[in-house]
Amino acid sequence: MSSEKENSDGPEQLALIRETVRKANVPRAKPRTWRGAALAKELPVARVVVNKGSLHLDQFFDYAVPEELDETARPGVRVRVRFGAGAHQVRNGRREGGRLIDGFLVERRATSDYSGPLAALADVVSPEPVLGPELLGLARAVADRYAGSLADVLQLAVPPRSARAEGRPSPEPLPPPRPPEPGTWTRYERGPAFLDSLARGGAPRAVWNALPGPHWAEEIARAVAATLASGRGALVVVPDGRAAGRVDAALTEVLGQGRHALLTAEAGPEKRYGQWLAVRRGAVRAVVGTRAAMFAPVRDLGLAVIWDDGDGSHSEPHAPQPHAREVLLLRAAHDRCAFLLGSTSCTVEAAQLVESGWAQALGAGREEVRRAAPLIRTVGDGELARDEAARAARLPSLAWQAVREGLKTGPVLVQVPRRGYVPRLACERCRTPARCRHCAGPLEAPEQQELRCGWCGRGAPDWHCVECGSNRLRAQVVGARRTAEELGRAFPAVPVRTSGRDHVLDSVPGRPALVVSTPGAEPVAEGGYAAALLLDGWAMLGRPDLRAGEEALRRWIDAASLVRGQAEGGTVVVVAEPTLRPVQALVRWDPVGHAQRELAERAELGFPPVSRMAAVSGLPEAVSGFLAGAGLPGDAEILGPVPLPVVRPGGPRRPGDPPPGEQWDRALVRVPPGSGAALAAALKQARAAGLARGGGEPVRIRVDPPDIG
Repeated sequence: MSSEKENSDGPEQLALIRETVRKANVPRAKPRTWRGAALAKELPVARVVVNKGSLHLDQFFDYAVPEELDETARPGVRVRVRFGAGAHQVRNGRREGGRLIDGFLVERRATSDYSGPLAALADVVSPEPVLGPELLGLARAVADRYAGSLADVLQLAVPPRSARAEGRPSPEPLPPPRPPEPGTWTRYERGPAFLDSLARGGAPRAVWNALPGPHWAEEIARAVAATLASGRGALVVVPDGRAAGRVDAALTEVLGQGRHALLTAEAGPEKRYGQWLAVRRGAVRAVVGTRAAMFAPVRDLGLAVIWDDGDGSHSEPHAPQPHAREVLLLRAAHDRCAFLLGSTSCTVEAAQLVESGWAQALGAGREEVRRAAPLIRTVGDGELARDEAARAARLPSLAWQAVREGLKTGPVLVQVPRRGYVPRLACERCRTPARCRHCAGPLEAPEQQELRCGWCGRGAPDWHCVECGSNRLRAQVVGARRTAEELGRAFPAVPVRTSGRDHVLDSVPGRPALVVSTPGAEPVAEGGYAAALLLDGWAMLGRPDLRAGEEALRRWIDAASLVRGQAEGGTVVVVAEPTLRPVQALVRWDPVGHAQRELAERAELGFPPVSRMAAVSGLPEAVSGFLAGAGLPGDAEILGPVPLPVVRPGGPRRPGDPPPGEQWDRALVRVPPGSGAALAAALKQARAAGLARGGGEPVRIRVDPPDIG
């Protein structure tokens, strides 16, 4: 009986429910549109930065906040909004339509500057605030400096969300540690004073020329520990995962577990996001990581460190392509924190920081340098011409002797430039690089055609060397190509290991072995290498790039720093002309002096970093039209346009290369010091205007390109 009654009452109850809902005065809000929903009583307007990298959309957009999202729609959270609805898509005073895209809520307001109807927030993705005002301000500054959009920078600064990582609580922050002992910082004249200033809450700024050897990671860890002892945070950015692992191990040794986070791609998205959240929540005050860590939201940042700023890995390939050094400089200036730029070598940008007085030099005395550095020996053209072994096997007798002696006590490193180095032209007699008389760009002869400038495109039919007067040119490349095979045949009883792009070794044991490596892939040897050969130096010095000499010296010093000191018998043989400036700097172990001389020459010729430069590339008509209407500063100088090499279909492509098979042009725009911000603003405004009009082919813009020829 009871079952029959339930069945008979069911339809009546359902009908009653439907009628009650139909007569209810409160409208039902539809998810994603919130049609008819009440708005928040306080601060009903949300200001949002949408995930649209187009420059003409580089602004904040206002949205209405439904009452049901009032509690979770806090500044800094991820949101979903509808974007692109037309003015005709308005219903009951609320804009509707458009497609769903992601964004960040940056501010709640009582009123909107927009006079028309607002669309409602579609959803709050997560209540976790991930975009604070400090990170937002930094992202805005980076976007303006590099003529990019805020949305593109935030894509680099905030990692993708992991719900499981957000659901896990972060650990409780540990109390500040005790100030560390100076340790090997005593080898530097101002080293202990630098650590003491950090521990007392100071903000010293230094360019650190690190001594060769394995101690640099521990020295960075002690600087971080001194900063944490003052109750502040620290951030360390290194070029690759191998360097990050060394600093991570040193921080664990100095600080113990739980005081720092490691942010690298190798950790995986979920673990990396969990570490990033621990930093954002203040549970961890120190961070070490690769390029993306430059935006890590460290609480109360007291020290920003970048190691080996000349490494190309510090340059972000995605728009707007910022460099980690410049981002950390912006953070140091904005947060008024300490800054440490460290390297065994020295870039021209680092030398400029010291010369301008913004930072102080931090280095060791000459006696310490001689004690730590290996013995450097050179083999030039004269020795190669007279050397029977060099003519037969393309390796000089001095190199064979260094390998033979080194293998008696440990491993020997052999550095060979990677494939793809294209030689530039230089004087046949004195090897002075051939440069344009008009803009001082590099001269080239593509496919054996007439000489022309690689920057401005002007011809140079009557070129002669400014140093010796010769009018004969040569391509600066000589040396060995089959190094590993030749050494393997010469030393059949010795194991030969290779480290390069396809397989990079992190370390090798201290037993006798030959380790053949490309630049940047050299593994660390236990106890240091007994000797090193730096072969085919002409290929590195002859690259058609403004930084060829600086980059060659940096690669050589990085490799030589892995060799034992001269007191322990460490020897380095470099196969390059000994009279060249980078080779002389290596022999004297004076990268700072080399950078200072390079800076003086660039200032005289108007080269970066003394001047600011931007590259504009695209189809020829697009580049010409863009430059004609860009409204560049009055002191801007346009070099070019010149055609870029055509990328063959199926061939290798680098970031920024033209599409395969298309002929693109590139123009360089140069401005003197003080006009860099005006140049970036003009380029950004011109490109935004072109995108808004929707006409013509787009162009690519890169401010401060690392490779300009």
